[in-house]
Amino acid sequence: MSETASTARAPVALLPSLAPLLLAWLPRRRWFAGKGKPVTGFALVSATELLPPGPAGPGLLHLLVRVQQPGLTASASPGDCYQLLLGVCDALPPRLAPALIGRVTGGPLAGRTVYEALQDPRLAALLLERLRSPGTIGPLRFHRTVAIPDGLPPRVLDAEQSNTSLVYGDAYILKIFRRIHPGANPDLELPLALARAGCARVPAPVAWYEAGTGPEGATLGVLQPYLRGSQDGWQLALEALAAGRDFVPEAHALGRATAEVHTALAEALPTVRLARRQARELAVAMSRRLDAATQAVPALMPYVPGLRAAFETVAALAENGGTWRAQRVHGDLHLGQALRSADGEWSVIDFEGEPTKPLAERRRPQPPVRDVAGMLRSFDYAAHSHHPLDPRWAERCREAYCAGYAEASGRDPRAEAALLRAYETDKAVYEVVYEARHRPDWLRVPMAAVERLAAPPGVDPLPPVTGRALTGRARFSPDRLP
Repeated sequence: MSETASTARAPVALLPSLAPLLLAWLPRRRWFAGKGKPVTGFALVSATELLPPGPAGPGLLHLLVRVQQPGLTASASPGDCYQLLLGVCDALPPRLAPALIGRVTGGPLAGRTVYEALQDPRLAALLLERLRSPGTIGPLRFHRTVAIPDGLPPRVLDAEQSNTSLVYGDAYILKIFRRIHPGANPDLELPLALARAGCARVPAPVAWYEAGTGPEGATLGVLQPYLRGSQDGWQLALEALAAGRDFVPEAHALGRATAEVHTALAEALPTVRLARRQARELAVAMSRRLDAATQAVPALMPYVPGLRAAFETVAALAENGGTWRAQRVHGDLHLGQALRSADGEWSVIDFEGEPTKPLAERRRPQPPVRDVAGMLRSFDYAAHSHHPLDPRWAERCREAYCAGYAEASGRDPRAEAALLRAYETDKAVYEVVYEARHRPDWLRVPMAAVERLAAPPGVDPLPPVTGRALTGRARFSPDRLP
């Protein structure tokens, strides 16, 4: 592909001229991770003109911009890097007024209006056109595995928190990563590995693009088949609760699907064993997170001894020679990350992991029961969203999910009870802090789990819970801050 549209060596004045506009616009984006801290400056990583503006239509400017905020030093962390796609025009059409960023007063874009390009169907269509034609434009590299039809109309999905997704003609979905990390993003790496392994539970990437800046490069966006007509597990669970019926068959099938994904990942990518040192480090990290959470939410204090016991049990088992298999896992599994088609088949999506964690940590092999624990917590959240509450609904789902997992994999996650309990405890502690900060009305959900998990063995694991039904985001995802 020709590089004639590239402005990888952007004029020195470009970013300073855009900085006043970005300073007001960027912190208001849902996917901006630095909320609560003032932005003190910007540094340009790369700028690529994918389409120059002209009389016939707007231009498309791709930027990778590093954001500087207090508490960051050049030696420790130069700041988060964000991917921006800016439309550039002389006059913004009224229909695109909500996408306005501002009018540039100086630099190479002086006198022009810049706006969020993905809201403009013309520019969103151009991005798909670039993916249809593999090649290089400046620091950007475009790849595809199959032919992609043209003329697919784009639309932006509004539900996402940490990224932006475009659907093209109900045939494909393009996830555009906003906060960029060096290296391969697991949301590309793992689905590609699963496709090579023949796992049909995960939509295989058909195209992607990346930046060649730095020695490792960085994944910028992934195009996959759009599972039209599918419903996510969270909505299905709520519908089951509203209808007064069990979710046991669905949970059982979802357990089988999870196990199939884990088995394929173990076959496609290396596995390791967690022995004494690694298990001790895992337990120590969980204990530290508990200490920090207790400082943030003092209501946890009475439960600390019981919660910490879950982590100490794992460390003690390791000291006595216990080991656990670790492999690549989903890393952020819950009901909202599972889609069920009209014929009842489950698919698993969104392998990015917890976006707040460093990429190296998200790519680290981990015990599969970490994913299982995430799904068990999700069943608990679904149960507490409905009134009247059925304290045994979640337990029936949990048992069915684990049974389905065991049937498909030959390994019952309940057999690793100590490690599963530790991961579920760690997750519940995280949820307590999240809900206390962002959704206080939901705090009693993880606090009920904390009470259960802190209880000595043999105590009823599901004490009665009273209260009204909860309201909140339709798709539970506590790892993605609003």
